[in-house]
Amino acid sequence: MLFVEPRFFVFFAIVFALYWSLKRNTQRKVVLLVASYIFYGAWDPRFTALLAFSTLFDYGAGLAMEAASSGRRRKLIILFSVSVNLTLLFTFKYFNFFADSFVGLLHAAGVQANPVTVRLILPVGISFYTFQSLSYTLDIYRGHMPARRSLLDYATFVGFFPQLVAGPIVRAYDFLPQLDELKRFSAVAVRPAVILFFFGYVKKACVSDNVAPYVDMVFSHPGSYSGASIVAATVLYAIQIYCDFSGYTDMAIATAKLLGYDLTVNFRHPYFSTSISDFWRRWHISLSSWLRDYLYIPLGGNRDGRLGAYRNLMITMVLGGLWHGASWNFVIWGTLHGGALILHKEYARHRPAAWTGQPAYQAGAMLLTFWWVCLAWIFFRSTSLPLAAEIARDFVTMSGTGAGDIATGAAPAILGLLLIHALESRRLISGALLALERRAFYALAGAASGAALALTPIAYRPFIYFQF
Repeated sequence: MLFVEPRFFVFFAIVFALYWSLKRNTQRKVVLLVASYIFYGAWDPRFTALLAFSTLFDYGAGLAMEAASSGRRRKLIILFSVSVNLTLLFTFKYFNFFADSFVGLLHAAGVQANPVTVRLILPVGISFYTFQSLSYTLDIYRGHMPARRSLLDYATFVGFFPQLVAGPIVRAYDFLPQLDELKRFSAVAVRPAVILFFFGYVKKACVSDNVAPYVDMVFSHPGSYSGASIVAATVLYAIQIYCDFSGYTDMAIATAKLLGYDLTVNFRHPYFSTSISDFWRRWHISLSSWLRDYLYIPLGGNRDGRLGAYRNLMITMVLGGLWHGASWNFVIWGTLHGGALILHKEYARHRPAAWTGQPAYQAGAMLLTFWWVCLAWIFFRSTSLPLAAEIARDFVTMSGTGAGDIATGAAPAILGLLLIHALESRRLISGALLALERRAFYALAGAASGAALALTPIAYRPFIYFQF
C-alpha cells in the first residue's frame, strides 16, 4: 500500500475518522496498532509475523534488562538481543550475499564448491524496524531510558504505520512519551500537514516517477548512450532518489502530524551541501545519527586519535552501505562516502579559514560535493558491479560513444530540483498558503491536487527505500 495510491487515501480516511472519534487514549492506540498491522500486511500478511516476533522479543528483552540484578546479566541480555535482531536481518537480507561471496573466494582459490541459497522474501522495511528496536534495547542498557511496561505502547512504537517501512528511524525516547499524551484535534496543525503531504506527493509521483524511465533506459544499456547522456542520467537518478525518498518522508511526517504525532526531520536540502560531511548532516538524518550513536561512537569515535577516527569512520560507512542492500555495489557506495569523509577531514585541517566564507569557494565546494555524490549514486543504482564500473567510467570521462541522447530532456528536471530545494529552504509557498482564507486554501488545494494527479504516471512505482 503506497502513500500515492487511492486505496491508501481510503485506508487513512477510515483510520483518521475512527482515531479522532475515540476519546480514550488506549482505544486510539489500539486503532493505530491494528491499522499498522493491516497497512504492513497489505504487502504480504506473512511479514506481520516477523514484525510481531521482533516486537515481542525486544519488549521482553527490555523488561528483563531492567529487572536484571547485575551488570553481567544486563550485558548478556543486550548481547542476546543484538544477536537475535542481527540474525533475523542476516537471514532474510544477507545470507545469500555472504554465501555467494564465500563460494566465489573458494573458486578463486581453486576449491570447487556449490553455492548454498535460501529463497526468502525480503520483508518490507526490515532494516528500518530492526534498527528501531535495537536502539530501544541499547538505550535501556545504557541507562538512557526505562523499559516501557505497556506492550501496547511498545508495539505501537515499532509498528507505527506512517514510518514503518521506510523511516524516518524513530528513537523510543522521542516517540514513547508522545503515546502518553491524550491528543486534541484542535492542537493538530492540519493545514501545514496537508501542504507537507502535497509537497511529498509531488516530489514522488510527479517528479521521481516521471524521471525514472529515462534513468532506467540509460542504466540498462549505457553503451547505447553518449557521455553527456550518461552524466544526465546520473544527475536524474540523484533527482529521482531524493524526490522519491524525501517525498515519502514528507508524506510520512504529514500523516503522523494529522494523527497528532511528531516525527524527526530526515532531510535538509542535501544537494546544497558544501562538503561530504555537510551532506551527511542533511541526507537521511535519522540513519546517519543512528550510525553515529550506535556504531561510530561505540567503535571508539574520535577517541583513538586521528587514524583511529578514520578507521572507525570507514567501518561505519561501509556497514552503512551494506545496511542498504546485500551487494558489493552498496559496499563500494559506502566506501566512496567513507573515503570522501576522510579526505575532507584531512583537507579541512589545512584549508585556509578565509576561503570558507567566499561565495566562489562555496559554489565550487557545492558542485564538487554534488559530483562526488552522483558518482557514488552510480554504484547504488546499478544492477551489477561491471555495469556500475562502465557507467562510472563514462560519467567521469564523458566518453560514452552511443548515439542515444537524453541530455536535452534532463534540463527541466534539473531546474525542477533546484526549484524544489529553493522552496524547501525558504518555505515561500508554505507561508503564502498558510495565510490564505480557509475556503480559498481548500479550493486551491483541490485545483493543485487535480494538476498533480494529471502529472502522475498511470503505473505506480514502489518507493526506492522499500527494498531496504
